[in-house]
Amino acid sequence: MTAVAAETAVDPLIIDGLSAEDYHADRTSISSTGLRKLLAPGCPAQFKHDRDNPRAPKKEFDLGNAAHADLLGEGHDIVVLDYPDWKKAEARQGRDAAYAAGQVPLLPKDYKQVKAMTDAVRRHPIAGPLFAPGSGIAERSIYWNDPTTGVRCRVRPDWLKQLPGLTLCVDFKTCADANPDAVSKAIRDHAYHQQDPMYIDGIEAAGLAPDGCRFIFVFQSKTAPYLVTVRELDQQSRDIGRAKNERALRIYADCTATDTWPDWTGPITEIPQISLPTWAAINEAEEYLS
Repeated sequence: MTAVAAETAVDPLIIDGLSAEDYHADRTSISSTGLRKLLAPGCPAQFKHDRDNPRAPKKEFDLGNAAHADLLGEGHDIVVLDYPDWKKAEARQGRDAAYAAGQVPLLPKDYKQVKAMTDAVRRHPIAGPLFAPGSGIAERSIYWNDPTTGVRCRVRPDWLKQLPGLTLCVDFKTCADANPDAVSKAIRDHAYHQQDPMYIDGIEAAGLAPDGCRFIFVFQSKTAPYLVTVRELDQQSRDIGRAKNERALRIYADCTATDTWPDWTGPITEIPQISLPTWAAINEAEEYLS
């Protein structure tokens, strides 16, 4: 039993210094990522399989993980291996050994890019002050019980800044393109509008925001000049995200109580119909049925 599991009766619970591995390995609570996986296009069956069979982190996430750690001063250890690429067996062996040790292996050219990304954030007129060293707490783990369902929830803010009369939860994300239209699409595609209200609710439930909490997204492009977009979600999008969280919490509570984890369809006796996507149905009906 993990230290977190042993303290599940404590509500709320705030832990500093908990490793990312222990945080993500906890099975006594559900995270924002888990809630998002319960709803379409995911389903409870896929969520349970992924939770019970965690996959190794994808190598394409190395650059983002390293930028995250370098900016916040917390997270995965970065190890720089002095090779031009990963083609030689010796280089690959060093890389695999770093992965086995829970580190992020980088080539010198990749580490140079990480430093350039961090410098770009520091220079940004809004993001720079938000992440000023010593002005916040990185990777604080927060646990609380949802008051409606009793489900144990958890969040891990990237950067928590407690200011006079205001608490800021600042979330750093790297992406292929940080232009505002791409950011808006990423929020929809990855359901980040669910992450925002869940983090706010958890921080406030833990008593860390007596005057309220604001959630700030900081998106950064992984290509030079590593441009940054800082945005705060509009209230309607946040309300939609909170409503989706509430539905996902009910689903999780029901699945846990019955140990039944259905797929997209659930228990039925008739084969359901399926239609074209709405936009395609409208366009094709107009062309072929009119």
